[in-house]
Amino acid sequence: MTNVGAQRELPMVLVADDDMTIRFLARELLEQNGFAVEEAEDGVRALSLFEQVRPDIVLLDVIMPKMHGFAVCASLRSHPDGSHLPILMITGLDDLDSINHAYEVGATDFITKPINWMILGHRVRYMWRASRAADKLRRSEEKNRALIDAMPDLMFQIDKDGTILDSKVPANFCPLLPTDRLVGKKIDETFFTESSPSIMEYIDEVLKTREARIFEHHARDNHVQYSYESRLVVSGNSEVLAIVRNITERKKAEQQIIYLAYHDTLTGLLNRHSFKERLEEASLHAQRYERLAAVLFLDLDRFKRINDTLGHNIGDLLLQGMADRLVNCLRKTDRTARTDREPPPPAVARLGGDEFTILLTDLTQIQDAAHVARRILKIVAEPFNLMGHEVFITASIGITMYPIDGNDVDTLLKNADTAMYHAKDQGRNNFQFYSHTMNATAFDCLALENGLRKALDREEFILYYQPQLDIRTGKIVAVEALIRWQSPDLGLVPPPDFISLAEETGLIQPIGDWVLSTACLQNKAWQDAGFGPLRVTVNLSSHQFRQRDLLATVTRALKDSGLPPALLELELTESAIMQNVETTNFMLAELKAMGLRLAIDDFGTGYSSLSYLKRFPLDVLKVDRSFVHDITTDPDDAAITAAIIAMAHSLNLKVIAEGVETEEQLAFLKAQGCDEIQGFLFSRPLPVEDLTKLLQEKRHL
Repeated sequence: MTNVGAQRELPMVLVADDDMTIRFLARELLEQNGFAVEEAEDGVRALSLFEQVRPDIVLLDVIMPKMHGFAVCASLRSHPDGSHLPILMITGLDDLDSINHAYEVGATDFITKPINWMILGHRVRYMWRASRAADKLRRSEEKNRALIDAMPDLMFQIDKDGTILDSKVPANFCPLLPTDRLVGKKIDETFFTESSPSIMEYIDEVLKTREARIFEHHARDNHVQYSYESRLVVSGNSEVLAIVRNITERKKAEQQIIYLAYHDTLTGLLNRHSFKERLEEASLHAQRYERLAAVLFLDLDRFKRINDTLGHNIGDLLLQGMADRLVNCLRKTDRTARTDREPPPPAVARLGGDEFTILLTDLTQIQDAAHVARRILKIVAEPFNLMGHEVFITASIGITMYPIDGNDVDTLLKNADTAMYHAKDQGRNNFQFYSHTMNATAFDCLALENGLRKALDREEFILYYQPQLDIRTGKIVAVEALIRWQSPDLGLVPPPDFISLAEETGLIQPIGDWVLSTACLQNKAWQDAGFGPLRVTVNLSSHQFRQRDLLATVTRALKDSGLPPALLELELTESAIMQNVETTNFMLAELKAMGLRLAIDDFGTGYSSLSYLKRFPLDVLKVDRSFVHDITTDPDDAAITAAIIAMAHSLNLKVIAEGVETEEQLAFLKAQGCDEIQGFLFSRPLPVEDLTKLLQEKRHL
């Protein structure tokens, strides 16, 4: 029923009778028994009141004007809120046909006239309690039915012989399962044909042990496999309830998770974890049958350039295409490299980025691995057509052999990685077998890097200074600051042994800042000691020149030291200033505006372009020592050096020649009008104390 009367305190009884006396007596009796009463004198009025008050019980006389009680009862039962309404028919007709007709139209009970009023009170109270219990039971059943209908599970009531006694089939549960005509069929007549024997065993076990059992089983249709999880519980002496859930999608998700755990998401190749498992398996097989296994560690050469110029989408397509080529290449090689025994198959993996590993198994000689490496280098070098771009790339490959280069997975991978980097050092686009000397070199580099990272904090760096002399007067006019590393473990380490490593690790910036600051402080100390307007020259690497706070760093060094800007000269290489011409021009102009001198170092070894010399605000051009070394014996070097000096002077640039070691070289440079020289002819780079003595002695050429 609806909630029209849900808030009233007393249950409502509608009394419909054309006899006023009966209505009066019924009201008195029912109100004394805790009921509220509404009266209707005919059938039409009874239906109208029902719509208004929604009574909890109806007492209905059979013989009434306008509409007799049978018709009213039938009308109430057809109403949505009257299907379960308790209706007590009051009839003076005592024939059996009238009583049967009352039940046929939906009467809950009947009572005959003359009415026994005491019995009527008990009868109404009983009907009320029974109606409430029935309503509660219906709500419970509706709730349970809603829960069952909402469940995505198939339910079977099955007897001990496997006959389906009842079933509930959710919509779209399985395309293999008919939604009707299941009752009465055996389990093996449903879509569980293949698994029915095991299901019957479980049914027998559940009936014997009286304990629930959960198990998985499968069904197949047109090469599509469906997976199910069934739960069997006892529901009678010889019956079980089977709750069957379709777990096909869950199984697919689990399989996908497992796949992703062992494969690279971009290329579909094995990942590092699964490759190491394959390598472990191949090592055990090689050990048992006295064979070889090989690990090829492949890294694409200059792959970052592809990402930076064409974008990461093209880079990803290249990696996917590379994966396909490696797999196809390995399949062709596999036919020639394996024996009849079933060893672990070869494998290709992507470890991340542009790094791939290839596992070759069951080899008889080292050259088998070299043969595969050559094939790979060949197929890698073929052009890729990617979204309208023709892309060329090469690879470097390092090779390790089991058991020659290691007995465990991690060692083999590490050594293959080391060999790959050696291949890059050899010019890229080649392969290299691992050798123990590579590890020694790698350990030396690692030790060097570890020491370098600590050197600044430990104050292990020192500056040497090499004089620069005016070629006409022979006097010291400047000194070049040159860094040295006084390592407690390695001794005095020259710049060529650690500067490139400092640039690679990013340490060049704090080291360069220290050099600049220290050189400025030392020159200020020399100025304060009365040694005259001596310039100090500091080299800037390309990394330092590109740093955003270079101007702030130079300003801070000058301010902290108190050195006049005119006594600081910065040397830059051609490669540093040519990387971004517009930015370079702005930076040089800012430095020049601070009052510094700017020099171009190692001229002639890089771009050697006159256009940038005209464009940039430079003060000094430094002739590289490679030209100076043979100017007295090699006509070409002599001609080049003379041309550089003349060209620089035409652009109002001063010229310094470095690497001057002989009187003959000095004479040649002096004859060509070179402005300043630097080299062993006068002095090697010296520590502060020794250079100070030179200044005190006022030594000159």
